[in-house]
Amino acid sequence: MQEVEIIKALANDRRLMILHWLKDPRAHFAPQVDGDLERDGVCALFLAEKLGITQATLNAHMRLLLQAGLVRSKRIKQWIFYQRDEDRIRTVKVGLLADL
Repeated sequence: MQEVEIIKALANDRRLMILHWLKDPRAHFAPQVDGDLERDGVCALFLAEKLGITQATLNAHMRLLLQAGLVRSKRIKQWIFYQRDEDRIRTVKVGLLADL
């Protein structure tokens, strides 16, 4: 397990908020024109808008979450969509607790 990357990814309020929103995207985002919120994920544009940050800043946050394996990305047309990797998150929880 890449513990340093995981801890780095989780050590930020905005990234934790992104993970929280992605856990139940229908509760936190309006339906999208392209891509289903649950099947395809949430469009990066909507995540940046909800956080009140630029696309470049969101990309930096998402890069850390992707490197840690906590989210997956999917391209639809010119947009990038993100969703949680629930299997990986379960493994991370077990692994981090086992290391304590």
